[in-house]
Amino acid sequence: MASISSLGIGSGLDLNGLLDQLESAERKQLEPIMAQQKSYEAKISAYGTLQGAMTKFQDAVAKLNDPELYASLSASSQGDGVGTTITSGAQPGNFSVHVDSLARAQSMTTGGFASREDELGSGTLSFTVGDDTVAIDITQEDSSLEGIRDAINASDAGVSASIVNTGSGDTPYQLVLTSKETGTQSTLTGMTFSATGDDKTLETQLDFTAMSQTVAAQDASLTVNGIAITSQSNEVKGAIEGVTLSLTETHAEDEFATVKVEHNNLALREAVQGFVKSYNDLKGSMGDLSSFNAEAGTAGELLGDSTLRSVESRLRSALTSGVAEGAFSTLSDIGISLQLDGTLELDNDRLDDIISTQRDDLQRFFAGSGGDSTTERPGLADALGDSLAAMLDDGGLIENATSGLETRMEGLVDRYASTERSIDATVERYRAQFGKLDSLIANMNQTSSYLTQQFDALNALNSQ
Repeated sequence: MASISSLGIGSGLDLNGLLDQLESAERKQLEPIMAQQKSYEAKISAYGTLQGAMTKFQDAVAKLNDPELYASLSASSQGDGVGTTITSGAQPGNFSVHVDSLARAQSMTTGGFASREDELGSGTLSFTVGDDTVAIDITQEDSSLEGIRDAINASDAGVSASIVNTGSGDTPYQLVLTSKETGTQSTLTGMTFSATGDDKTLETQLDFTAMSQTVAAQDASLTVNGIAITSQSNEVKGAIEGVTLSLTETHAEDEFATVKVEHNNLALREAVQGFVKSYNDLKGSMGDLSSFNAEAGTAGELLGDSTLRSVESRLRSALTSGVAEGAFSTLSDIGISLQLDGTLELDNDRLDDIISTQRDDLQRFFAGSGGDSTTERPGLADALGDSLAAMLDDGGLIENATSGLETRMEGLVDRYASTERSIDATVERYRAQFGKLDSLIANMNQTSSYLTQQFDALNALNSQ
């Protein structure tokens, strides 16, 4: 609290300074409370770090507990001209693909025009793309080559329009119309322009019979395992069940591409590797939180913490217990060994061999056997998932430990406020006492001065 500036004037003593020193001494009672608050805050933060690492491990465990991981397929292509994308419903197999022709979009061009910007006369432009007939009204002010181009493109009629400059003669500008879709079902037909004014220039130029076809519409043609297939698009769906083929170039007579649909070994391998890595990351986090540096005299926030010890114990128990039945019963059977420092080490060659030859056994080890309630056998991922959920879910081990600290923090806040009020009361009591002392000394000084004056007067009389 602020000191009263007049304190000490009567006595001449530095009572303000003395009061400040006493207040500082009293406020040292708050330091243990603040230290305890910082300790709890650090612990709560440490539990957050632990929870984050455990959640990442939980996600890795959940991937291995998903049956779709073991059933997932991938498609690849060897050879030029064919790309692949896997979709649903694919089945493993090898397919020989020969591309005879690529799908193309039709392109038509008008005769030449002298200008891009001169008005050519109003009217109605009509044409058919595939099964769709379109009519576009062209006003006089929008009847230039540029205006017609923009009107066609704005109509979303399945045709794109552009202007090319051939650079030759007095009429170098041509309007080019191209189907937006490839294949023979998207051809452009029946283009006519019905003029509403006297200018008939466009009726001739935009007559389909007067236009030149620069690119003919064409379907893609290919064979899959010798079966002939046609497609309107170069993205061919259904030729191989559950696979989309992307055609990019044709093959010579004796060339072909091989498409292989197989189990997605890479995804499964990465899931197991992610499991090992996330556990080792979790183990590293727990080690940091419980570490002690003797030279520096520093310790991790959760050194000796019972919650951390419980987490370590439960995870170690779930990892080493393995599963009761099946070709694999422990992690070491699939090439994952527990090291002396508590981390896991993966034998990638052993894992690759198991993925290739014992995929179903690996699924049963991690994800269990499935089935109804009487036959279902849980796997290692089931057990780990249950254990992690019990620690991470609402009301679990981590939340209980954190909420306990938060409750203690609330108690410390109350205790801090109570102690601060007590200190303020003590300082006020000191202030009142110092005020009385200041007045007392001031009175005594006044009495002393009066007596001194009287004695001096008496001495003066006696000396006459």
